Amino acid sequence: MKPTLLMSSRRTVLRLGAAAGAALALWPLAGCQGGPRMAEKMIAGTVWQPDNQTLEPKGSWERLGARILLVQWTAVDDVSFVADGPWPPATKLPDWEAIARQPWAQEVILGLAGRSDETAARADAAGLVAVSEQLARLPTPLNVVGWYFPVELDSSWQDAVQLGPLLARLPRPLWLSLYDSANIGAHLLAEWVDRWLPPDIGIFFQDGVGVHARTAAVAREHADVLIGRLGRARVRVIAEAFRPQPGGGFRPATADELRVQLVAYEGLPVYLFDGPHYVPEAVVNALVLNP
Repeated sequence: MKPTLLMSSRRTVLRLGAAAGAALALWPLAGCQGGPRMAEKMIAGTVWQPDNQTLEPKGSWERLGARILLVQWTAVDDVSFVADGPWPPATKLPDWEAIARQPWAQEVILGLAGRSDETAARADAAGLVAVSEQLARLPTPLNVVGWYFPVELDSSWQDAVQLGPLLARLPRPLWLSLYDSANIGAHLLAEWVDRWLPPDIGIFFQDGVGVHARTAAVAREHADVLIGRLGRARVRVIAEAFRPQPGGGFRPATADELRVQLVAYEGLPVYLFDGPHYVPEAVVNALVLNP
């Protein structure tokens, strides 16, 4: 499967409220208290990109520390993955009650309405906000601790500033994702997003390692600069858990490849994109045995 939203603009892959800090400070990493093994501190959560072929996410990502699930969207391309949604339902819906019982989904950041094509999503941002308002009001068995609006940010989107006022209509805590497709650098990227993004909204920074846009060390620099500009409570990191595959498409990153990212991001709230598609049991086992 080709990742769509959390990287669609690169045409390849992956791509909160009294005070902002209080509204957004929803972690620490699972396992930070006490003395669990290092592997159990590696990540805060995983991302799941629902599609018609992946409606029953399975894995043991809690062994790496995951207790938060970021659901990328609950409606995409005029199809809903929830009952009574604003768009027609998918042929089969996820078993949300079963997902709510998973140890890696003790808390859920619930994605709202999006489109798999990034250009189309940006062009329809106002419409997607309207649909997202309806989605956010639906009951769910999940322990929802925040919402995610799945229209990605990067500095090449010249009209992104118009998104700011629209986001006032969505519930808090609210998160968006951010990446650096033009490689303008950490400081310019942080200055750009801080200039217009409402201060009660957090960002997931996509590291770009999965498509070889930058090394994990450089991605860590980006994350640190963003934290310095926006505050620690507003920044989380998406570690791309895939790599390009010869002949096209993507494969899961090996444990050795993924370990480099996780070591570089030590101490940060890290989410793997995405668990169901790219972090199989064999990779989890290898990381647990050799963190």
